[in-house]
Amino acid sequence: MLARQRFDMADAAPLLLDARMAVTSWTADAERLLGYPAAEVLGRPAADLLVPEDAARVPDLIERCHADSGWTGLLSVRHRDGHPVLSMIRVIPVQHSGGPAHWVVLLADLAGGPGWDMSRSALEQMTARSPVGIAIVDTDLRYVWSNAALEQFGGGPPHDRLGRRLADVQPGLDAQRLEAQMRRVLESGESVVSYEHVGRVRSAPHRETAHSMSFVRLEDDHGHPIGVYYTVVDVSERFRARRRLALLDRAGQHIGRSLDVPQTAQELADVAVPGLADFVAVDLLESVLKGAEPTPGPGHDPDAVPLRRAGQQSVQRGVPETAVEIGDVASYGAGTPPIRCLIDGESWREERLDPLTREWDAGTPDGRAATFLDLGLHSVMIVPVRARGVTLGITTFFRHGRQDPFDEEDLALAEEFVGRAALCLDNARRYTRERDAALVLQRNLLPHLFPEQDAVEVAACYRPADELTGLAGDWFDVIPLSGARVALVVGEVTGHGIDGAAAMGRLRAAVQTLADLDLSPEEVLAHLDDLVSRAAREEGSGADTRTSGMQAVGASCLYVVYDPVSGQCCLASAGHPAPAIVTPDGTVTFVEVPDGPALGRGGLPFESVDLELAEGSVLALHTDGLIATPRTGRDPAAGRERLRRALEAHGQPLDGMCRTIVDDLVPTRPYDDVALLMARTRRLGAEQVATWDLRIDPAVVAEARKATTQQLSVWGLDELAFTTELVVSELVTNAIRHAAGPIRLRLITEQSLICEVFDGGATSPHLRHPKTTDEGGRGLFLISQFTRRWGTRYTPEGKIIWAEQSLTEPAV
Repeated sequence: MLARQRFDMADAAPLLLDARMAVTSWTADAERLLGYPAAEVLGRPAADLLVPEDAARVPDLIERCHADSGWTGLLSVRHRDGHPVLSMIRVIPVQHSGGPAHWVVLLADLAGGPGWDMSRSALEQMTARSPVGIAIVDTDLRYVWSNAALEQFGGGPPHDRLGRRLADVQPGLDAQRLEAQMRRVLESGESVVSYEHVGRVRSAPHRETAHSMSFVRLEDDHGHPIGVYYTVVDVSERFRARRRLALLDRAGQHIGRSLDVPQTAQELADVAVPGLADFVAVDLLESVLKGAEPTPGPGHDPDAVPLRRAGQQSVQRGVPETAVEIGDVASYGAGTPPIRCLIDGESWREERLDPLTREWDAGTPDGRAATFLDLGLHSVMIVPVRARGVTLGITTFFRHGRQDPFDEEDLALAEEFVGRAALCLDNARRYTRERDAALVLQRNLLPHLFPEQDAVEVAACYRPADELTGLAGDWFDVIPLSGARVALVVGEVTGHGIDGAAAMGRLRAAVQTLADLDLSPEEVLAHLDDLVSRAAREEGSGADTRTSGMQAVGASCLYVVYDPVSGQCCLASAGHPAPAIVTPDGTVTFVEVPDGPALGRGGLPFESVDLELAEGSVLALHTDGLIATPRTGRDPAAGRERLRRALEAHGQPLDGMCRTIVDDLVPTRPYDDVALLMARTRRLGAEQVATWDLRIDPAVVAEARKATTQQLSVWGLDELAFTTELVVSELVTNAIRHAAGPIRLRLITEQSLICEVFDGGATSPHLRHPKTTDEGGRGLFLISQFTRRWGTRYTPEGKIIWAEQSLTEPAV
């Protein structure tokens, strides 16, 4: 008789084979699956129903069935109409008394199933042996099943959970929040994936653990909810690493925001609580608070090293852990851990304080001794505040509210906090006035936000060589020009500090003014050179030659103009390194720019070079600090090769790419100031530009107005039709009356609506303020009133008169 086995293919079609593997029984389910009526199948070898490739495997499968008392696997069965049916097949032996074995075959079409219905035992092994915790609760959120992996989180084995709620087995968790997620899944049917929960489980009651949980609703055959299936994965390490990174990021944002020593010390304490510690105290040498040189630590008499409380913070209101107030003396006995750390400059950590061996004066101003255990503190770290090899004080971290002690990762994080704060404290002590002035200049002289424009996508990174004085003379700028063009500028002024920053500010302001005149790059540099030379002559006769004019002599500058309509790029250099170009396929080249003299030096005239850039090309403009290192010095070839490799290796988004390249090419303290400006080129689509060549005929003015109105309608800018018709009419009329050669009208829509009229004349129009009795002269005056701005741009073939209208502001 048939051996009793687990039936794990509930939807399978059964059939019976004799000892020769011929079909002896055919069911309606088998006919529905394969299309054969019983009369066509009974008595035929089962191999005839398989595709040829699988039929050839039958002898081997028969041997395996006899050897293993059955077989389970995938075979392709031919349907009556000829197409193959991929099926999960299980062959089960049926042993008759004294006779040969017969076979029961179960067939299931995999096309209609999820693919895992091959074996219930396989499913049971998957869930039982899974390293992921899995559980099922009913609609009352009571456990009906769980796997063994769930035991690792505490709460007992699966049979102990049956019929209990989550709060019953894990009282340390916020069960209400988790059960709220389950109820939401039950009500909505929408799964919740990767829900992160932080708490204390029974397996680790003294340490917070993080878990990633996913919830899925289970339904019956009618779609009614019968419970929730959820999985649990321990992500504590990832959570702690993310929290450490978040704390470091917060430290970078909040520590050192001012040049005030006590405020910086308080910022250190504020950042560390409560993310790292429950109570933090920052004690600094009295000489540091006064701005004097700190007394050396090693070998010094601890009684002659007075410490004062500069900052402290606690998770409890009023900082009850200590009686020391800000500014009070924090006294520690000789030989205690705080004094040893102050003298030796080494960090110290104790996971669990011993009342017999770990007592020292808690720093009360009246000398009252108190052990840390009396204050409820059980774990401590002491980190010396060291900057540039000098100890400025100590920072002490305590825990009492949370039960888990400090570990090595906590100590490393604390040292990172204190290390960042130490530099800020030392900077504030040594260079308060100059650094303060330099930071003010930095905020006001370098661009905070780039102007909106459609020509290029821009990212920039600046890093000073001197961390103490801040900004030096490297600078960059992005300046929108007429005709949707943009100017990219990078320059470098000799010197550092306030004088270098002031000189840089003058040059940047001059370049912006010259850019508004729509001059070519070589003309901009020529005018800039004249300005520097004149300022140096005027200021050089004074007694103090450390002025911004003298600092600008020898400055370098690279000026680039890019046109997104044509893709043309024009650039000129005044003693500045050539930019790199990264083509869309990742190839890196350096532009051969005629090397003009540094500003104020005189000599050869400036020359420009023109090239066409494909859309998506990246221009990398930089100062020489990016390619100069202590090892290579000012070797341009070696520096270019390093930059080439860095540009080829990083294909990430522009902002991240810019910062990564600077991080890769310069050390923590760069050899020289570094500025990197990267711009990815864009092209305006043909649908954004409309151009008409006009004949020299007064009748063409009406045609130009009509074409303009039609084009604005296509762009959906009908509200600008009136003012644009006026602008076109006046500009075209002036070109016909006063200019020579061909006339061309061009409209561009991007951040604004741009109207340009080109003619072959060289004379520039002038804005007049006509009297009421004048018959003419009102054209440019009206244009200046109705448009945002207008101007004239000269080209080798003639000139372009242009006017811009805002797309967001209402027309006048």
